[in-house]
Amino acid sequence: YEILRCLVGSEMCIRDRLMENFTYSIPTTIHFGKRQIEKLGAEVAKKCTKVLVVFGGGSVKRNGVYDDAIAQLDSCGIAHIDFSGVEPNPKIGTVREGVRVCKENGVDGILALGGGSIIDCSKTIAAGALYDGDAWDFLTHKAEPIKALPIYAVVTIAATGSEMDGTAVISNPDTNEKLDFDAYCVIPTCAICDPTYTFSLPAKQTAAGVADIMSHTMENYFAPTEDAYISNRVAEAILKTCVECGPRALEKPDDYAARANLMWASSWAINGFVGMGKPVAWSVHRIEHELSAFYNITHGVGIALLTPHWMRYVLNEKTAHQFAQYGINVFGVDASLPEMEAAKQAVDRTEALFVSMGLPMHLSELNIGDENFEKMAEKAWRPAYETSAFAPLTVEDICNIYKMAL
Repeated sequence: YEILRCLVGSEMCIRDRLMENFTYSIPTTIHFGKRQIEKLGAEVAKKCTKVLVVFGGGSVKRNGVYDDAIAQLDSCGIAHIDFSGVEPNPKIGTVREGVRVCKENGVDGILALGGGSIIDCSKTIAAGALYDGDAWDFLTHKAEPIKALPIYAVVTIAATGSEMDGTAVISNPDTNEKLDFDAYCVIPTCAICDPTYTFSLPAKQTAAGVADIMSHTMENYFAPTEDAYISNRVAEAILKTCVECGPRALEKPDDYAARANLMWASSWAINGFVGMGKPVAWSVHRIEHELSAFYNITHGVGIALLTPHWMRYVLNEKTAHQFAQYGINVFGVDASLPEMEAAKQAVDRTEALFVSMGLPMHLSELNIGDENFEKMAEKAWRPAYETSAFAPLTVEDICNIYKMAL
């Protein structure tokens, strides 16, 4: 086997392309389907007597999600405090305020109503409420969360899958940073996934969510491990679900089957399963995080925009096989084509799918210029881009990808 060498700490290790050892545990209870929110009160009551109800700009009040959730809390005698106004790219200032409210009011649980931003903010608040320092320490890895208030989620968009993982992404506008942390203690205790709650989503949010699901899957799919057969086949099933159901949900927003399959795909794209046994560098995500940090764009929009450009940039004789396999198994590209041609068609079809869903493919469409490319590239780069990435990337490479996307 081809041997990849990676520097870990001060020790040199050798990684071949076989699946790595792993431990897999997802403690989240999922109640999936219509009116499953009727199980929320009993679930929360197992651990909590007073919860912080976290949500965004008010859409959960317009679509009935808030009323449904509060009715469940009231039916079980659970006190609650509303915490609204969480941003699409949640800010550390909002987290700090949430932590303050929790500590001052003796809150013993968090209920998140919304999508990934709301749940990520809730995770960070939940950990910060049981920490003596500043919650930003988790994002800069000065401290590791070891305990958190129990978190419950009512999901309203198929996108980040944050309801079934331990990752949170938070922005700091003062430093133009968008960072993440991962901790077992912030994996939600329970999540309600009712596809009907996604019917009222604007088309742009639905499309961005589909792109995010696909990107989570592709970050794990395009990896240097070659023999993770089951993970790759599951990943392809998730990607095919997005290709089939994304356009259907846009054409008919109340298509329950399309919405349900997208919602379940969202959870499984990032709950760890398709990445088990693989080194994963999260290349496109890190690059996009800088766009969100500097320009506050929707994460899924930035992901969709960057992905085809990253694909074309890293496509070469060594990576063509995986891209061709992706094209054949996900988009139905002709398997008899030369490998490089099949790979190029795979990239073209990915871009065409995003365009068909109304997503931009160039930064100029978002009025973003090249003034911060070098700074963004330097901040995006991680050592894993050289040791664990599907295709190694330098700071210069990242800058070139931004330029391609202009």
